[in-house]
Amino acid sequence: MRVLLLSNTTTLSLSSLPPPRTPKSPIPSNFRRNSINWAEIALVGALGGALSFGLLVSSPSSSIAIEFSSSSSSVQVQPSLQPPEFCSEDEGDETAELGSEPAVTSEGIVEEAWEIVNDSFLNTSRSRSFPETWQRKKEDIRSSSIKTRSKAHDTIKRMLASLGDPYTRFLSPEEFSKMARYDMSGIGINLREVPDDNGDVKLKVLGLVLDGPAHSAGVRQGDEVLAVNGLDVKGKSAFEVSSMMQGPNETFVTIKVKHGNCGPIQSIEVQRQLVARTPVSYRLEQIENGTRSVGYTRVKEFNALARKDLVTAMKRLQDMGASYFILDLRDNRGGLVQAGIEIAKLFLNEGETVIYTDGKDPEYQQSIVADTAPLVTAPVIVLVNNNTASASEIVASALHDNCRGVLVGERTFGKGLIQSVFELRDGSGVVVTVGKYVTPKHKDINGNGIEPDYRNFPAWNDVTQHLSRCNMLQRG
Repeated sequence: MRVLLLSNTTTLSLSSLPPPRTPKSPIPSNFRRNSINWAEIALVGALGGALSFGLLVSSPSSSIAIEFSSSSSSVQVQPSLQPPEFCSEDEGDETAELGSEPAVTSEGIVEEAWEIVNDSFLNTSRSRSFPETWQRKKEDIRSSSIKTRSKAHDTIKRMLASLGDPYTRFLSPEEFSKMARYDMSGIGINLREVPDDNGDVKLKVLGLVLDGPAHSAGVRQGDEVLAVNGLDVKGKSAFEVSSMMQGPNETFVTIKVKHGNCGPIQSIEVQRQLVARTPVSYRLEQIENGTRSVGYTRVKEFNALARKDLVTAMKRLQDMGASYFILDLRDNRGGLVQAGIEIAKLFLNEGETVIYTDGKDPEYQQSIVADTAPLVTAPVIVLVNNNTASASEIVASALHDNCRGVLVGERTFGKGLIQSVFELRDGSGVVVTVGKYVTPKHKDINGNGIEPDYRNFPAWNDVTQHLSRCNMLQRG
């Protein structure tokens, strides 16, 4: 079973099913690093509305090579090299033997979905009857005759609808396949952070876009990435290394990989085919009769290019003399949660909290903090409205609660839930709410939104004074 964080006729009893793989979070995301990584996951991107995900991840599978495709017949299986005697593949690695997967029954698919929800779902409603009512669903499954895949999918849809959570839902094999093709790197590759026995973290290929640039060049499922364009990636996150792989369309990037745990090391040149467009626009504006300059930046969504392009914009505006900044997040309904987190860090001092996450699973109970000095220290106005949602609310609350910016406009949307996407064994999937975001000042975003400091655009002197008072109160 793959998990996207971000990363579907005989009766099969629940006890006979292998336990569902739950996403490990790199930071909760999803983003500690691991679900859809939890890798802070590689979340996936906005799936419409205000739904955001973290990084993309997968759990060990029984297939030799798992492509981001719902059709197992399209998987390219290459003969493995005979490892030296002292080297052995890790138990449960990505490259288990082909043919070990048990037969998939329609009833088994329904039970698998039930187990995932039972283990991972965070009930955000005020109802306390969820455990009992969900257990009754288990008995209903066992007493029902589910002989066709169509009936299995309909049963899963009804089960999920009964939760009363608009974000927890079923994905057909076609819908799951489209989602799993999300590509952060521009070369058709998604990475996962995997701890080794020494406590170090390896960056491994968790999935490939079938016939994508990396796959065509020879990168394999389970490969360890060692370097990008000659730069060692040891100690870097999956998000950082994915960003290193990005570049102009049709240019080349060289990645050094180790095939499997015991295979040879190879440098592979891959031609980029990036389809993501920059979500960042910027301009310099003059104020106070031209004596001061304001750097205006707008981020339309948080995709794989957002952080890199915003850094470029901010540096150029600083070089042009900007002494204040405006970050426009109006109508930004989210996207990659991890991109939002990394953008928030650009404005915070090292050690300051970006966001807290809370979930049923301890893996989703995280405190995410800035780990470097800020890119800019000048006062910031963050423009928000009622369509500012999810990852945008993470950025807005981080700057607001750490006294780095004031919010101007309307109350934000209030979408502070975390979803992971789990693949079922027939290629379908379920999107499940697994956690929620809590601001640095411990306010629940979901259903509440964030109230702005000003409804109308304030004078910059007022902004400076507001942030000064905020910092004084913060220090006590």
